[in-house]
Amino acid sequence: MSDFIVGLTGGIGSGKSTVSDLFVAAGAALVDTDAIAHELTGPGGAAMPLLLAAFGPSVADASGALDRNAMRQLIFSDTTARKQLEDILHPLIRQISSERCAAANAPYVILAVPLLVESNSYRERCQRIVVVDCPESLQVHRVMSRNGLSEAEVTAIMAAQATRVERLRVADDVVHNDADLINLQQQVSRLHAKYLRLSAEIAKANC
Repeated sequence: MSDFIVGLTGGIGSGKSTVSDLFVAAGAALVDTDAIAHELTGPGGAAMPLLLAAFGPSVADASGALDRNAMRQLIFSDTTARKQLEDILHPLIRQISSERCAAANAPYVILAVPLLVESNSYRERCQRIVVVDCPESLQVHRVMSRNGLSEAEVTAIMAAQATRVERLRVADDVVHNDADLINLQQQVSRLHAKYLRLSAEIAKANC
């Protein structure tokens, strides 16, 4: 069990997954709330009966999983739908992520939360918050290339998230992901050493 939790966040296309993987390679445990959300909304996922009851069968695909495109369109066309979705998913995600953080066997845990700033509840759970940052133009380019979305679709998603300034305002540490992988590895290595030291201090204080 680890008493030191680092909340990791960043806008869409910032490179959160790459940075998370680098922390894991260095020896951290990872609890990814986006992965938990996919588990909950996959075929037979615990959230699917609640989502179907709230939004109807049109939000499920042929396998019984959440149809993310249909849900995305609904959210952007109905201002109440986003809150309904969050009210269903967020408590489940919070419970599972807390259990997995408590069970982690590592010096510290990276708790990856794409909407950490927007949730307003993760600050109390994290000893540090690290933000993966890059220029917004680079975010747009990466998501268009990765997901095949139009520029308008990407900017609409970004508009629904916290701004770059808002994320940086809550950051204890920042990983700048606008260069090459070596540069990224060097930044993560420095932060890993820092988190090992801080987690050891907390563990010693709790003895």
